Amino acid sequence: MSSTILQEKTVLFIDGSNFYAAARALNMDIDYARMRAYFAHDTNLLRACYYTALPEDQEYSPLRPLIDWLDYNGYSVISKLTREFTDPDTGKRRVKGNMDMEIALDMLRLAPHIDHTILFSGDGDFCRLLEDVQGTGVRVTVVSTTRTSPPMVADSLRRMADNFVEMESIREHIVRPTRPQSDSADTETSDESA
Repeated sequence: MSSTILQEKTVLFIDGSNFYAAARALNMDIDYARMRAYFAHDTNLLRACYYTALPEDQEYSPLRPLIDWLDYNGYSVISKLTREFTDPDTGKRRVKGNMDMEIALDMLRLAPHIDHTILFSGDGDFCRLLEDVQGTGVRVTVVSTTRTSPPMVADSLRRMADNFVEMESIREHIVRPTRPQSDSADTETSDESA
């Protein structure tokens, strides 16, 4: 690996809801410590940013343990409260908690100071953002999946990226390792063979 890549100033931008949906569709239990280490290898990882919207009316959110863990383990967590509204067309209550604007503003703000950005999202709305960031000389990698039906990544986003990483191809580096099941029969057999 060249020393240029080793010195490449890199930032991870994780669109929490989009990345979670992709991981769930692939039946992946993401190990965020392993994932951060994998993407930090051979680069100068400056920051790992995780973006999520939290429900405002719930005292406890299932996201809270993950957010707390990320906060204490090398991630910058950027969150905002979701807003509930009534759809004027259908009359149904909807929840809004899109983090696209926060991701875009942070990526554009950091672009003059970094060499490589890694976006964990398949949202086609980011195409224009990627174009602007690439215009500053920053290399852009998109991490998502085409292995679901329908694919979780917009074709236009995949084409816009300098590099596309298929989540399935890095599964072994980003999921929690399976714990070996201890079976008493196996233990007895191994004791007898010793």
